[in-house]
Amino acid sequence: MADLNERDAKLVQYLNEAYGKEKELETALEAHIAMTTRPPYRKRLKQHLRETKSHAKQVERRIKKLGGGGSTLQTLVGKATAAAKGPLHMVRGSGEQEKMLKNAKTEYFNEHEEISTYLAIETFAEKVGDKETAKLARGIRREEERMAKFLEGQIKSLSGAVATDEVPAAQRRASSNGGRSRKGSARSGAKRSSAKRAKPKAPAKRKTAKAKPKARKKAGARR
Repeated sequence: MADLNERDAKLVQYLNEAYGKEKELETALEAHIAMTTRPPYRKRLKQHLRETKSHAKQVERRIKKLGGGGSTLQTLVGKATAAAKGPLHMVRGSGEQEKMLKNAKTEYFNEHEEISTYLAIETFAEKVGDKETAKLARGIRREEERMAKFLEGQIKSLSGAVATDEVPAAQRRASSNGGRSRKGSARSGAKRSSAKRAKPKAPAKRKTAKAKPKARKKAGARR
């Protein structure tokens, strides 16, 4: 690798970090695709795997153009492969839906890590006048954001599926009825409180009734 000035050295450092993460996610995504039984989810993972491979190639080209690459990139690929935890994900979770849920949560976490990485590269590149790197980072970041949005919906859907698969229907209904019972109790308590507050009005009516005969006596005395 040629000697780089401070600006390009820092750009290459950040791009190397992004490249290593992309290569790590390739392995994880391949494992997750093999575990996914939901057709729309599986299809989107396959699409994102293609995007991830494309991201890695784009970043690699930019690193080499800035004067980096060579043995450094090969070392990053080796480290990324060792760090990938995709195969370990095969054994986690008590059921099919929960395994997919845990995978979606991991993917969601990774997408946000990548979003922050590319946002940092984009901002740094703009500050040091490297428009080409900034444009590259911005385009990749937007694809990662779209994937994160998709995964957010999958997490919600899969959480509901786990509830249906692993919690008996009677228990799910009991929880719902409990909520209604508490509301009913609250209403009853409010009615009792209102009744207690209304009691003092009765004496006021009795006093008004006693006052009328006194008024008649005074009228008779004047006659």
